[in-house]
Amino acid sequence: MFDSQLFRKLSLTAAVLSFLTAAACSNQPGTVAGRHSAGGAASRAAMVNPAGDSADAARQRHLVTLPKGTEITATVDQTLATGRNHWGDAFAASLARPVKVDGKTVLPQGTEVTGRVLEAKNHELKVVLASVVVDGIYCDLTTNARRPSDKDQPKHKSKKNIRRKQKDNSVLSARTRLTFKLSKAATIPAKA
Repeated sequence: MFDSQLFRKLSLTAAVLSFLTAAACSNQPGTVAGRHSAGGAASRAAMVNPAGDSADAARQRHLVTLPKGTEITATVDQTLATGRNHWGDAFAASLARPVKVDGKTVLPQGTEVTGRVLEAKNHELKVVLASVVVDGIYCDLTTNARRPSDKDQPKHKSKKNIRRKQKDNSVLSARTRLTFKLSKAATIPAKA
């Protein structure tokens, strides 16, 4: 008798919990837009007005592929150092020059990019670009690694007074301009 009463109580409890779970889940919206989702405000507007309107047409985008080897010149927004930063630390930067494909600008100067520290040990700091932000959409990038001594230098006409010395690669100062190359093609949204 004890087992049958326990079985009934457990069955009843399970049924009630199933009913409450089903009722709670039915109140959830059908589409949830995350921080990194492609829709953002446009997805929320589409949920309100699924048919769309003329404002959505003005923001239409198509995908553009940045080929392997594309140069991306970025200015680092913060100082990075081997004593303070570690592998995987993220940093902010912005494009110092527009990125063009087939003569058309697909990423204008000033576009936000993010990078990460690839190596920070023994006075050797290496960084890569990890993503570019286009209208709030984070698009992954795979680039070659750069060191602080790889910063863009003005071209000297005269090679006098150039001393060969060990370059310090432990600190990457804010406002340093570095040119990266894509080591793998990247697809990004661009204006239609």
